[in-house]
Amino acid sequence: MLGGFWVRREYSGVAGLLYPLLGACLWASVVGYKPVVIVHGLFDSSGDFIHLQHFINESHPGTNVTVIDLFDGSSSLQPMWKQVEGFKTAIYPIIQNAEDGVHFICYSQGGLVCRGILSTLSDHNVQSFISLSSPQAGQYGDTDYLRYLFPQFVKSNLFHICYTSVGQRISICNYWNDPHHRDLYVNSSDYLALLNSEKHNPNSTEWKKNFLKIKTLVLIGGPDDGVISPWQSSQFGFYDDNETVVEMQHQDLYLRDVFGLKTLAARGDLIICSVPGVEHVHWHSNDTVFHMCMEKWLV
Repeated sequence: MLGGFWVRREYSGVAGLLYPLLGACLWASVVGYKPVVIVHGLFDSSGDFIHLQHFINESHPGTNVTVIDLFDGSSSLQPMWKQVEGFKTAIYPIIQNAEDGVHFICYSQGGLVCRGILSTLSDHNVQSFISLSSPQAGQYGDTDYLRYLFPQFVKSNLFHICYTSVGQRISICNYWNDPHHRDLYVNSSDYLALLNSEKHNPNSTEWKKNFLKIKTLVLIGGPDDGVISPWQSSQFGFYDDNETVVEMQHQDLYLRDVFGLKTLAARGDLIICSVPGVEHVHWHSNDTVFHMCMEKWLV
């Protein structure tokens, strides 16, 4: 400032490119954007998230973004607990090196993987857990994924496979939630029913304590998803035995605060973001979704 006036200096050539870059780096260091960890979904790979990485670095310059490159493609069909342990091992050094914490963006099946990590990792420092179109309350629907994986089956009879010891070796069966066979689901599911304490879980108190270390839970989904069934599962709504959707606030796992949803809501840290017109495969490449539902939670 000269004589009480701000002076704007224009630079050309190399300096014109260098100074804005230095400014962005200095701004990032001052603001201190936390590292972002991205966990992919079923049949995805790390290369599918280029747009999301771009959105983050454009809005929060200098952010360290890591897309975990594990269980890509068909390997994403491996059992959920195996994936939880693998992703946890890969993510833990990032957490340890981030003094001020990290953010999770977990897409589709990856959102359930991240819940497993957050529930079982006692010393995590995850600030925002952004669940991006993830079947958090389970999956029950005739989708292209189902027809590809189980061409001889439809949703009404898939329980014959999923609720067996063989079926529980397939990731999607670990969270297949047939509303017409609740007893079989509870007795057979060794992942989602355990996370939700729908079956006896001796670690439920500790898991809830671990999960509630997050500062914010953002649940993103929409009515035109076309894969998550019902789409409200992305926000912990699910079918009753008549296949009528019961919203999260009326679900037993919320009312009993089984793993902390009601606590998060009471804290003001449970964010619901619904966006129409987005198909399942486009959530992580849609800039409107990013700016509406993710951007402000990644600081």
